[in-house]
Amino acid sequence: MRTRTRLARIATATAALGAAAVFVAVPSSAAPQQADHHAPAKAKPTIVLVHGAFADASSWNGEITRLQQRGYQVIAPANPLRGVASDAAYIKALVDSVDGPVVLVGHSYGGDVISEAAYNDPKVQALVYIAGYLPDKGETGLGLTSKFPGSTLGDTLQQVALPGGETDLYVKQDLFPKQFAADVPLSQARQMAASQRPVTMSALAEASTDPAWKQKPVWDLIPTGDKNIPPAAQKWMAERAHAHTVVVPGASHAVLVSRPDKVTDIILNAAEATTK
Repeated sequence: MRTRTRLARIATATAALGAAAVFVAVPSSAAPQQADHHAPAKAKPTIVLVHGAFADASSWNGEITRLQQRGYQVIAPANPLRGVASDAAYIKALVDSVDGPVVLVGHSYGGDVISEAAYNDPKVQALVYIAGYLPDKGETGLGLTSKFPGSTLGDTLQQVALPGGETDLYVKQDLFPKQFAADVPLSQARQMAASQRPVTMSALAEASTDPAWKQKPVWDLIPTGDKNIPPAAQKWMAERAHAHTVVVPGASHAVLVSRPDKVTDIILNAAEATTK
């Protein structure tokens, strides 16, 4: 009897070991795999903010804060304001140093610069113009400003002769708030007037070359209270470039300072479009 009981126990244990062996032998790869239908997310572009004449990189402070809060890498270089071709080469060198895609944003004369800097550059995914020039080949800032009535800039300029025959242009400090930044608090507008960076007269008269806005998606913000570049000229250029356009009623040429929320929104629209 004891022998039979012992044999039964052995048989039971052997069967259990066999079942365990079968279970262990099943490879994990035999389980059905779920297909991953989600494409990898595209990297966020670096936002490069190019200021224009009579301004400096601090004009972008409101946008920099908001963009950084949204997780974007931001660079706001000092635009030399010496000439379209040389300034464009300077910005292009900066873009080339960035790892990954870029959205280029230009204010005022900075529009001339980004139009040339981004030409034939696959790294630049989109162009954003803020109260800016969108010149075609052969056009100048001065020519586009005078193409439509409305600019009062010429009467406010102060000329400073430089060694070598070049001329720097400033907006006269007492006229700067009304001319450039009418919707900016007066104390801040006066600070901007004191710290403005001059542009050379030859830069505004320099003809542009082939523009990148013919190759890339374009966004354009137009302030209707602009006294530097007539809103009618900005509208004409935006339509020619088939730009996604936002109009900010009553805003001044310094809309990037007075309305950083609106300017940030259009930059985000361009940046997010590049990641879809």
